Amino acid sequence: MWTRLAFLGEVARPPAVQLRDLEATLAGKKKTTFAKMNREAKVREKRQASILRKEQRQRDREAGVEIEHEVEDLSHLDVAFVEGVEPDVSVKP
Repeated sequence: MWTRLAFLGEVARPPAVQLRDLEATLAGKKKTTFAKMNREAKVREKRQASILRKEQRQRDREAGVEIEHEVEDLSHLDVAFVEGVEPDVSVKP
């Protein structure tokens, strides 16, 4: 691919035409859409939020803070009984 050897004291380099072809190849069209970049950013944000929540739970556990679990309102379900879930008597249907 090289056309000649470099002379003494000269730096060998490819011909100019090949450099232009290489630059054109590297500067190709951007193929990632904004929608994809937005999805990836959202995933990164969710992952970071999850990590922060996990770290907060660990700090609370180490500090001896008791975690109070929230009771989930299941009144919107069409089922009278959900297996494995104890009904909350404070929630009115």
